[in-house]
Amino acid sequence: MQLYRDLRVLTARPGPEEEARAPHHLYGVADAAEAWSVGRWLTAATAALAGIAGRCRPAIVVGGTGLYFRALTDGLAQIPAVPGEVRRLAGQMFDRLGESAFRLQLRDRDPAAEARIAPGDRQRLARAWEVFEATGQPLSDWQRATTSPFPSAAFRTVLIEPPRAELYERCDRRVLAMAAGGGLDEASALAARSLAPDLPSMKAVGLREFAACLAGELTLDEAVAAAQLATRHYAKRQMTWFRRQTPDWPRIVDEASRCAWIDHERAAHPP
Repeated sequence: MQLYRDLRVLTARPGPEEEARAPHHLYGVADAAEAWSVGRWLTAATAALAGIAGRCRPAIVVGGTGLYFRALTDGLAQIPAVPGEVRRLAGQMFDRLGESAFRLQLRDRDPAAEARIAPGDRQRLARAWEVFEATGQPLSDWQRATTSPFPSAAFRTVLIEPPRAELYERCDRRVLAMAAGGGLDEASALAARSLAPDLPSMKAVGLREFAACLAGELTLDEAVAAAQLATRHYAKRQMTWFRRQTPDWPRIVDEASRCAWIDHERAAHPP
């Protein structure tokens, strides 16, 4: 989401002072009307990393969207385009059946994907169903056939996993800062553009709630509370994904584990 220049506040993108401390790449490079995919991001990220390596500088890839990390570390399957009619049918089936029954349909086609996809992730459930219907091959099989653009020795990973109470408190403070720091203005500007609601930018956490406030459907306090709840739910889904998908990544959960990780990195990779 931080790709979109229209969402600096609503995505808590680094501010000018932070960006001045070190070069930043792929922040605010896309208009909200563009629909970037993980594939497009991977192409851009790979080029940016190659440029950084060419300058003999280290790169730090940060974010919270696990699928993007997985594409970078494991590669991205070259899946044929899914016809629009198949995508439409998937959406209709999900609406008609509901998630539980839709999962049973997907389990018959791609049990590995059904088991892997987190509850409530309609987009990825539908995507797995669409790929099987369009190609006759499970999405999981396509993904297993991928290769990483980088050898495993070329990068190291770490997951920052603070205690849940601390994480939720930070989520709540973040939404308050958004409301006070221009989040409503961003929501107003996007609403004025009448962009398609299914664009990725229009699904930014907090955007719907602030837009409802501007439309008079919620008070500001109600919008803030709703955005805080949505942010906490999103953070929970992120952490669930990383626990399932990256169990071997080292974790930083508190100051002691942070210091231990730094000491390990210094010993394993001296300057």
